[in-house]
Amino acid sequence: MYIIVGLGNPGDKYVATRHNIGFDTITGIADKYKININIAEHKALCGKGFIEGQKVLLAKPLTYMNLSGESIVQLVNYYKIEPHELIVIYDDISLEPGKIRIRKKGSAGGHNGIKSIISCLGTQEFTRIKVGVGEKPKEWDLADYVLSRFPKETEPLIRDAISEATEAVSDIILHDVEYAMNRHN
Repeated sequence: MYIIVGLGNPGDKYVATRHNIGFDTITGIADKYKININIAEHKALCGKGFIEGQKVLLAKPLTYMNLSGESIVQLVNYYKIEPHELIVIYDDISLEPGKIRIRKKGSAGGHNGIKSIISCLGTQEFTRIKVGVGEKPKEWDLADYVLSRFPKETEPLIRDAISEATEAVSDIILHDVEYAMNRHN
């Protein structure tokens, strides 16, 4: 079983913001694989289904971004999965909109949601799919930037990134992380 988590913030005011690209990607995955995300459990909104014949749990933590680990550690412990069976999808300001990058493990790189997950799980050994949201302009505050919406002209790039991240999840499940990294990075 895989747990696939998209990071974001709950609430209407955060819908379609850069920081919620993880939530948007989970919605894209759910749509493609016809998985209803309608179960509230372990501080997350979840959906159970199958991707490429493999049982999966899709999750959007209902904690705010900085507390994402509280939800994820509950899911990991309850479903008794190994770290390599956890895939976390989130925004990355160092990647251009439309780009994704897959990693098997690593530091938080300044991302507070990932810091929370590493702290709660006690490991950096879980798969990540970073979705590019573009570099913050110098005149912007980081929080204001990641909580802002994408300009209209980047929307096609974002749709492409969500589609590619969905394909990457399928590649990880069908093959492995190395295969997905070689294909998508």
